[in-house]
Amino acid sequence: MAFRCQRDSYAREFTTTVVSCRPAELQTEGSNGKKVLSGFHVVLEDTLLFPEGGGQPDDRGTINDISVLRVTRRGEQADHFTQTPLDPGSQVLVRVDWERRFDHMQQHSGQHLVTAVADHLFKLKTTSWELGRFRSAIELDTPSMTTEQVAAIEQSVNEKIRDRLPVNVRELSLDDPEVEQVRGRGLPDDHAGPVRVVSIKGVDSNMCCGTHVSNLSDLQVIKILGTEKGKKNKTNLIFLAGNRVLKWMERSHGTEKALTALLKCGAEDHVEAVKKLQNSTKILQKNNLNLLRDLAVHIAHSLRNSPDWGGVVVLHRKEGDSEFMNIIANEIGSEETLLFLTVGDEKGAGLFLLAGPPASVETLGPRVAEVLEGKGAGKKGRFQGKATKMSRRTEVQALLQDYITTQSTKE
Repeated sequence: MAFRCQRDSYAREFTTTVVSCRPAELQTEGSNGKKVLSGFHVVLEDTLLFPEGGGQPDDRGTINDISVLRVTRRGEQADHFTQTPLDPGSQVLVRVDWERRFDHMQQHSGQHLVTAVADHLFKLKTTSWELGRFRSAIELDTPSMTTEQVAAIEQSVNEKIRDRLPVNVRELSLDDPEVEQVRGRGLPDDHAGPVRVVSIKGVDSNMCCGTHVSNLSDLQVIKILGTEKGKKNKTNLIFLAGNRVLKWMERSHGTEKALTALLKCGAEDHVEAVKKLQNSTKILQKNNLNLLRDLAVHIAHSLRNSPDWGGVVVLHRKEGDSEFMNIIANEIGSEETLLFLTVGDEKGAGLFLLAGPPASVETLGPRVAEVLEGKGAGKKGRFQGKATKMSRRTEVQALLQDYITTQSTKE
């Protein structure tokens, strides 16, 4: 049975009857992780909302202004998940989220067209496809594609869009000889009834259950963004169709305007301007690193020559990295003193290094990491890592001092 959405993809609302309503659950996944919603599976005599299938996501919409959060196919029926029950036998008004529906129509018909042209021009077979939230991908049975092939496919599909070729939907019986001539990747195991065939005049015929435009002119334009390496010697062809191209151009133009304002040059000079900034940044980073190294050497000598030298020596700096601390430890080079170095936010996260007698460091290192609520590792008289609570540095200093005092008493 073909649903109303398949018989008339352009219909935006219609009235039907509720057949059944039973309790159900829906598992969702968002920024806060997985969540299970309690609700109902509503079955209608017919539906305007497409259940997911054929690589196309399901529709969204409302039944009597009650939001439908998911639509799935179950045999010849469609389950509509709602969080409000509906009375079996009642008449209801079904409305589709048209913006989402038309977007899916454009991407799905666009996929049929790109797939057919890639096969016709270069014998590249489609093995699967994905209608993504922001872009779509067609998996082609080839390890690579040339830029010339991509350009030729894009040119050809847009010529056919300008030719305003009609797109027709037919239903064939399963034993119709024509079914064998139609492109497709097989029917679902639970398929029943006639075979639905979507044809682009003079270009393609394909078994498909999805919603489609009635004329290629409704695709407006197709933009192929490029290719990506797929799995098992496959290539993913990334494309946009229709309104997605307009949105992509709007985002790109907005980015271009922002870069023009930031870089103080025209769009044609953006790349060179960024390259110059990158080179300048590399030079500054190198100079900064050299200064930090010089500073580390100076600090090491100052600590070594300080009248407070010995026992436990502690130093914290906001600026620095692991290399900075290791330079200090290398310059000091003493195994008689416990050297506790930290860099980063005084009360937040940062890095630490403990250096000194190997046996002492091996004992104290994990305890230091525990106090600072961090993680680390060490060998040959050094233990270093990341800390989340630099505010507890005084506790570490007390721990080290107690250790030195205890060792002195034993001696």
